[in-house]
This record gives sequence, structure tokens and C-alpha cells, in this order.
Amino acid sequence: MQFNDFPLCAPVLRAVADAGYDTPSPIQAKAIPAILDGRDVLGCAQTGTGKTAAFALPILHNLFAKEAAEGRDRRPTKKPRCLVLAPTRELAGQIAEGFQAYGRHLPARGTVIFGGVGQAPQVKKLQRGLDVLIATPGRLMDLMQQGFVDLSRIEVLVLDEADRMLDMGFINDIRRIVKHVPDEAQTLFFSATMPREIKKLADDMLFKPVKIEIAPDKPAAERVRQSVYFVDKHDKPDKLADLHEKLGMFRTIAFTRTKHGADKLVRKLKQRDIRAVAIHGNKTQNARQRALDAFKKDKVHVLVATDIAARGIDVDNVTHVVNVDVTHEAETHIHRIGRTARAGQEGEAISLCAPEEVGNLRAIEKLLGQPIEVVGDRPAWADKKNVPLMNGQQNKQRQNQQRSGKPSSHRSSNHSGGGSGPGAKRKRSKKKNTAGKPSAHANAKHGQPKPSGNSKPKRRRGKAHPNAKRNKPGGGVKG
Repeated sequence: MQFNDFPLCAPVLRAVADAGYDTPSPIQAKAIPAILDGRDVLGCAQTGTGKTAAFALPILHNLFAKEAAEGRDRRPTKKPRCLVLAPTRELAGQIAEGFQAYGRHLPARGTVIFGGVGQAPQVKKLQRGLDVLIATPGRLMDLMQQGFVDLSRIEVLVLDEADRMLDMGFINDIRRIVKHVPDEAQTLFFSATMPREIKKLADDMLFKPVKIEIAPDKPAAERVRQSVYFVDKHDKPDKLADLHEKLGMFRTIAFTRTKHGADKLVRKLKQRDIRAVAIHGNKTQNARQRALDAFKKDKVHVLVATDIAARGIDVDNVTHVVNVDVTHEAETHIHRIGRTARAGQEGEAISLCAPEEVGNLRAIEKLLGQPIEVVGDRPAWADKKNVPLMNGQQNKQRQNQQRSGKPSSHRSSNHSGGGSGPGAKRKRSKKKNTAGKPSAHANAKHGQPKPSGNSKPKRRRGKAHPNAKRNKPGGGVKG
């Protein structure tokens, strides 16, 4: 199958040709026809498989094909027709670049909004009128509460990297945002992984979706060579520096669990004359962009990142990925190593495993279906049995327990039946969920419509999708 085989309008196909694409990826081949038909989609595919084009191309067609065929321009309004939600500023910016590239021959307008920068320029663009809005949930909620964003004319809602938005605690914001989107809007979920929480959210928001899984649970890119070094935690920075010199690492992404750990690692590497820079949530948007630009231009050789900040990093020719902290989420490991071995190239992923992370390593190997090659010494603690998964908070609590002699409380707090933390399960309910919602007074003050008490169903079950019986035109976005 070729892109020309899709019933996309001529301006969109011309933009695809300009980008040098001929053959759609598997996620594109399955998602584009479903989206063109107006169906909701639940798509699961690993990073780097072309998810952005999979939803951007048919959305642009559906929004503007009629105008393009008739050779006329449609004047954008202050009420966007498409909303794309992304977890991070970097990913939102890259999605916006994708829409701009694929819609370069179409008359649509779009903009991207995110936190970490002043809102005035973003508000100015919103007031000029737009068709496609790409946003992070936090900044979007802020502007909605101030009355700058009206979602009453949204035709397509996209959640990209939905699993990471859950990890970042955006679940309540997402549910509040959706309450302002028309019930009949087409909804698209795209995610690198598909945990149970995402499936539950999909049940609440999607209407008879087309489910697309590309190589489900496939552990890792076959071209990534993985290895593990067993090393004490305090020796990890020196070990990374030694490997950088020994292996000739040229363009490396090193993952840490915390923002503080990322900054500390950068300082340690600089002491060894290794050019490194950190990217995480505490950095301003300008600082993050400067760090990415320096990494892409090879002004620095090591980009140290947290998992949240790394979502949306799209850098070619990454030679090595180093897991300085072995994650307790096996699927996150898959996402990390997917930063290398892209576009048919090969890459190497190295994990530095401390004693308290052995349980995490075994969970990753279980998902991979095979052990990771051990390089160097294998200490006795590497073969300990029944080592639990250990995240950063649990590790800190265990260290405090060892110092004080008091029992750890993380089990009771994290595993209690009615807990409200990030690990707690949510039961579907038709009752009003008021957690973290703006007050009625705040809604009235900012001109926002007061949400109804019951959770709004996406569409009535059994009701035909309004878009399924009509041909929706297609379009593009100018920055």
C-alpha cells in the first residue's frame, strides 16, 4: 500500500510527497482509513512508528477537503475544530510541526499552547482564530478558566501519549476538559503502552472504537543491543563516564529517575570533561529547547533526562541509551530504549543496575522474554531471590527505615484498598467527581459553563456516529 492509495485530498498527498514519504507505517495503514470514516480509534504503537502522521493526515483531510476541492479558503474562528492533548511541551511542539508540515498546502491555522512560558503570545494567537489547537492539559485548563478557550465546536479530540498523561497526573484535567467537548466529537487515543488505566479511560470516552495494536507487547527494537552492568548506586556517575570514554559514545541519552538526580549526574560528568546537559520539568521552556538544540547540533554529547521530559524527544542518530536508574515500570524501559535504533539504524542500550534495582531488572527481563546480557562482574546480590520492585519513593523509605529501625509505611499507604494515590484504582461512577475541580464561583467568574453533575457520556450507546454517514473534508495547518 502507498499513501496515494488513501482517499486523501490532493493538498495533503502533496505535503506527504514533499516530506519524502511513500509507504505508510503499520499504524498509519490501519488508523488512517478508520479516522477518515469518522470512527473513534484506540491505537497502541511504540514511539517512532509514525503516530503523529497517523492522526494528522486524516484529520486535515476531514476538516478541509471540501474547501480544498472547491479552491476556496475558510476563515478560521476563535473556536478550534480540532484539539490535540499532549503530556509535554516538547511533544506538543513536535505535533504542531507535524500539522504544519502536512497542512502546508491548506488554508488552516493552528497553534500550540503549553506552560513554562508567558501566556500573552499564546492568547494573542488564539484570538486571531485557529482550526487546530495542540495543548498540554495544565495550560489549557488555565486558559479555559480565564475564558480564552472555547471547545464547543471541537470535531476531533486527540489524546497522544495518553499513558504518560496518566503517569503525570493529568487524569482529572483530561476529564474536566472532555466535559467541554461536544459529545459527538470523534475521539482518538494514541499511546506507546496500554496499561489498564488507559483501557478504563477509553471505555469512558470512546464510542465503539477501532482498536489498533501494532506488535502488541513487543519488547524492543530488534536492532537495539542491550546489556547490563551491576554497580553500586554511588558509583554510577563514574561508571557512565568510563563507558562514555571506552565505548566512544557520541550522542547519548541517559535516563534518571528524578530531576535532582539528572542535575547531579550532569555535574559529575562535567567534572570528567564530558559535555552534558539536563532536561526535566524544573527547566524553563527556553532552557529545555536550548538543551535539545545543543544536543541535536552535537554541542553536548550526553543528554540527561527524566522519563516525563523525554516524551516527545525526537532526535536522529542517538547511538546509546543509558538507564542510569533502572525503572520500576518495565514498559517505560521499552520506551526509553526506543530513543535509539530509529529509521533502520542500530543502537545500544545499557542499564546500570544497583542492588535495590534487581527486582526492576527482572521485571524488565520478564517482559522482554529473555535475560539481558551481563557485562563485567556479577556480584552475589545480583542473584538474590524475591527482590521487590523498587521505585524512588520506596527506596528512600527503605533507607530511612534502615537508619531509624522503624518499619516502612509505603505498603500501607500505597496498597490500601481505598487509597487515592497514583497507584489507586478508580471505580467508574456516574456521581460527580469534584476532586480538584474549579468551584462554581470560579466558573462563573471566568465565564465557563458549569459542568453537569453526572459524567457526560461520550455518545449514547447504540447511536450511530454522525460522521460515519458523511464525507468529512480534509485540511492543514499554517503556523
